[in-house]
Amino acid sequence: MPMGKSHEILQFTNNFIQGRWFSLFASFLIMAGAGATYLFGTYSKEIKSSLGYDQTTLNLLGFFKDLGANVGVFSGLLAEITPTWFVLLVGASMNFTGYFMIWFSVVGKIQKPNVWLMCMYICLGANSQNFANTGALVTSVRNFPESRGNLIGLLKGFTGLSGAIMTQLYLAVYGNDATSLILLIAWLPAAISVIFVYTIREMRVVKQPNQLKVFYYCLAIAIVLALFLMVMTLVERTVRFTHAADVGTATMACALLFLPLLVFVREELGVFRRKNIIDPPRVSTTEHPPVPVVIIVYCKHF
Repeated sequence: MPMGKSHEILQFTNNFIQGRWFSLFASFLIMAGAGATYLFGTYSKEIKSSLGYDQTTLNLLGFFKDLGANVGVFSGLLAEITPTWFVLLVGASMNFTGYFMIWFSVVGKIQKPNVWLMCMYICLGANSQNFANTGALVTSVRNFPESRGNLIGLLKGFTGLSGAIMTQLYLAVYGNDATSLILLIAWLPAAISVIFVYTIREMRVVKQPNQLKVFYYCLAIAIVLALFLMVMTLVERTVRFTHAADVGTATMACALLFLPLLVFVREELGVFRRKNIIDPPRVSTTEHPPVPVVIIVYCKHF
């Protein structure tokens, strides 16, 4: 491959990773993992049976779960005085601590905690999604102010699909084990936030002619993903899948989830090419200093 072509590919890759579109894709992934509260009905039976809770105690846990999920003032205040990466790290720490302690309690790794401790754990874990929402959603809206309405709908849509996405992932990774679902909820959203902690940040707004069209493509992908997850959820209620089938279903869901990345690469590539046509890279030339000319005057003495 010629050196010029390699340099162009590296330059495009660097521009894309540091650009708005890759930041938006990272926000999609964070929002797709920020809906663990929707899965409480799936793993609550494991909490009830392993810890010996009655339905009243379980309802109390559900109340504190909803309390943590709906109190978002702390994440908003923190976002006003700290950078986005700090908000995401705080949310990841809260998510991992809260749900990991719940998993520890359910599997018996620690002594059975008091009810108030379990309420604190689940409130802490549920409140962490507000930090993910604030860090990803607010930053993305500031990066795309002209399409903020469409963008908010897309991001919230991925949050709504997160429960079904994580269900397919836990079936593929751990099998039909609701206890392991708590462990997945503990580490996966936290890992996504940590991986993209420096990717999601405010950037200079640049007007692009096809911006709205790109969001329409993402909306179509989200609709296809939602229909796929709905069909698979209904089928799994009547048909018992093998583990290989669960892996295939999760792979398909992940492929649809990552499909917007191709749309963003195509859009960024078009911008990169137009920029090179308008302002082509300059070829540096080495200028040599002028060679001094020495004029020797010969004087003839008579």
